[in-house]
Amino acid sequence: MNEDDWSPEIGFLQKSGTTLAPGLSEKEILAVERTNQFRFPVDLRSFLMAALPCSADFPDWRTLDRLQVSEWMNSPYEGIAFDIENNDFWWAPWGARPARMGDALAVARAALDRAPRLIPIYGHRFMPAEPADAGNPVFSVHQTDIIYYGLDLRRYFAREFGGLDHNAAVSGEARVISFWTDLAEGG
Repeated sequence: MNEDDWSPEIGFLQKSGTTLAPGLSEKEILAVERTNQFRFPVDLRSFLMAALPCSADFPDWRTLDRLQVSEWMNSPYEGIAFDIENNDFWWAPWGARPARMGDALAVARAALDRAPRLIPIYGHRFMPAEPADAGNPVFSVHQTDIIYYGLDLRRYFAREFGGLDHNAAVSGEARVISFWTDLAEGG
């Protein structure tokens, strides 16, 4: 199959009732990347140039403004902060938990600022922006409940929209993504 042939994934989305618009142009991709200070990984870029999902819970990269993207991309931190504040979450590699909540949240914020940014794919499914190569895993991120939802973009779409079972979507070795892999693997 041609690397740019996204017809199976587009078919999964169409069968699920997802509205698809024409893909983004190179100019639109570059504008989104420049405005939001990230680069789409190669496979996500290729997919978004083939088709743009615009149904609920998909980011419509053609119409989202910077504030909306920023809020969506900040939601993993917000979920982790919620668990720090309300569910006694603390990740051991951060060291001793500060006594003051504001200090604890600052440690978490600094850790997430060093981690690869997560690009929203659908709902609370995200793909790391780094590396910008094809093959990054897709994570489901709900507060600190972070799991692999597909070892790559194609398996993610097959799982979420094509009926591929969880084990098949995540069987094999995932690319290691700083910080996120540790959390997903219970680190």
